[in-house]
Amino acid sequence: MADSQSNARLRADAGAPRSGVIHVRTRLTADFTVVANALAQRRGSAVTVGVAVYILSLPSGSPVTIAALCAHFTEGEILISRALRELEAAGYLERRRERTPSGQIRTRTYFYDVPGSTPEPDPEPEPDPDGPPDPPRPGKQPAADETPAEEPSAALTEADPQAISVLASLRHVDPRLVLSGREAVRLAPAVTAWLAAGVAPAQITRTLTTGLPDRFLTRPAGLLAFRLRETPLPAPPPPEPVARPVVPPLQTCDGCDRAFRAPQPGRCRDCRPAGTMFPAAA
Repeated sequence: MADSQSNARLRADAGAPRSGVIHVRTRLTADFTVVANALAQRRGSAVTVGVAVYILSLPSGSPVTIAALCAHFTEGEILISRALRELEAAGYLERRRERTPSGQIRTRTYFYDVPGSTPEPDPEPEPDPDGPPDPPRPGKQPAADETPAEEPSAALTEADPQAISVLASLRHVDPRLVLSGREAVRLAPAVTAWLAAGVAPAQITRTLTTGLPDRFLTRPAGLLAFRLRETPLPAPPPPEPVARPVVPPLQTCDGCDRAFRAPQPGRCRDCRPAGTMFPAAA
């Protein structure tokens, strides 16, 4: 006897949503990052969420400075700085200045999966039986994991905003021209001097980005500083001629023969009737 067959679907589609996104899940066993929904669904700037997820995906010890983030993202320094400040205000990001046993100051960045967590303390260094460490010698280089403390972001806000905008736009012309906040603050006075001399922002951009070498032997800030210092400022445009008022010619009064200025002959002010603005013809 033949088996009965049914044309009904093996799996009902009653659970599929009628609209909106439908997830296609893939079980990952490597190269993935766990992100809390509170962060992934955070309201506000998409740049802030993107920067946070990118930092979470990096291994410990990776650089997360503004310059390093600008080299990865297409957003400029202003948006990246704003995103870091928002993450710091929300408790996801924390910057600490710590002094090493050698006396160097370094800035360590902590990123929390959940704000309010406690970072694991660093292991205590082994005690030195001979006493405290010797002071650092002159010219000693800092260790590889020690980074100089960054200047506060207040210096960036106090700089000329138009000059900072010109410097931040250079990376859109040449992606290699990525500047940190400290470098932009240092270059801003020279750009401000160019702007005060009447040079348009577009002309400054062309001067700083035209004819760049294929390979930089120094930091982009050093190359830009050289061009700003060595390129002579263009001559200011000549002042527009001032229109001189038209002086009426001299006329001889028909009544008293006194000379006066008027567009046409007639009588002077004393001889013409009261209330008449123009000389009356004889």
